[in-house]
Amino acid sequence: MSNEALEGTIIDVLKSIYDPEIPVDVYELGLIYEVKINKDQSVDIEMTLTSPNCPVAESMPKEVEDKVASIEGIKSAKVNIVFDPPWDKEMMSEEAKLELGFL
Repeated sequence: MSNEALEGTIIDVLKSIYDPEIPVDVYELGLIYEVKINKDQSVDIEMTLTSPNCPVAESMPKEVEDKVASIEGIKSAKVNIVFDPPWDKEMMSEEAKLELGFL
């Protein structure tokens, strides 16, 4: 599978992971800053949370790692949580803003 196809599959998996407080997936919320597929088929994901005190600060990154690592052709996945730049609602996709009534 090409890296492009693999990245599409990773994004589809990310779209299946929801923030429990907001009925929108982590990808559409704009919480995923970067997905990097390395030569050894490991994946590094840079993501943020809606707030540093997010109740799923422990479980959500683990869920992202586990689900991405389970994709065929992926050796492992590592999530790096960052708070710079801080998340705000402008990072959400149009679809997410519509879903939450911001449009």
